[in-house]
Amino acid sequence: MSISFFEKENQASGNFNNGEILEKKPIGFPQDGGKLKPYSNLFYWAHAWTPGKKSTIALHPHQGFEICSFVLKGSIKHYDTKQKKWILLNKGDVQIIRSGNGISHAEEILDFSEIFQIWFDPDISKTLNSPASYSDYKAVDFPVFQKKEIKTTVICGEGSPFEMESETIEIRNHKLNSCDFDYKLNSSKIYSFFVIDGELSVNNKKISKGTFFIVDKESSLNFKAKTEAEIFEIKSPNSPSYKTYFQRFMN
Repeated sequence: MSISFFEKENQASGNFNNGEILEKKPIGFPQDGGKLKPYSNLFYWAHAWTPGKKSTIALHPHQGFEICSFVLKGSIKHYDTKQKKWILLNKGDVQIIRSGNGISHAEEILDFSEIFQIWFDPDISKTLNSPASYSDYKAVDFPVFQKKEIKTTVICGEGSPFEMESETIEIRNHKLNSCDFDYKLNSSKIYSFFVIDGELSVNNKKISKGTFFIVDKESSLNFKAKTEAEIFEIKSPNSPSYKTYFQRFMN
């Protein structure tokens, strides 16, 4: 059983366009110097934002991976070589690029906006032989459940239209309001959490905005929040049924 915490200072950093886009990376590339390597079928996780004016990441290629952008604040625009047009996404919207046998895309993060970009690691022996595809989903597409002082949006999982090839992924966003509750877990899964906003305690450890933590082989967690807080959760397999890209080429 384990819970591992990674505060902002223990995450890799990055930027684009001379600091027009800033990043903290709970899971970075090997050259980024972060403390976490890819695990489960999570390959890369960046928290990116524009501290001022909008900025564009130019057209660049991808293969194999599933690349998801989650708009946390403001808006972004997406362009790819399949759609051949710019697509606007706003707060709460999500996009997925199933990059298959190849696709190029560009993205523009608008003024004072904030996203997660997360790369999921599907079975590349299959995805590299499939055509690339793209989908996006509006915030209103996702089911929302209210239980006492916790409001949960299911982005991927029960009742959600979100589709991906990486196996047994579930994604939720939780908004807490002055609560103390035990959150039941499946001890055969890995849970990855990011504190989007606020302060809370997890099993009596105080954490704050920007903290990333991984939970493995635990059956429950205790969350306490004295004020409003928001946490993002990904539930993934302890051991995928296939060899991931990381296992094939980087381990």
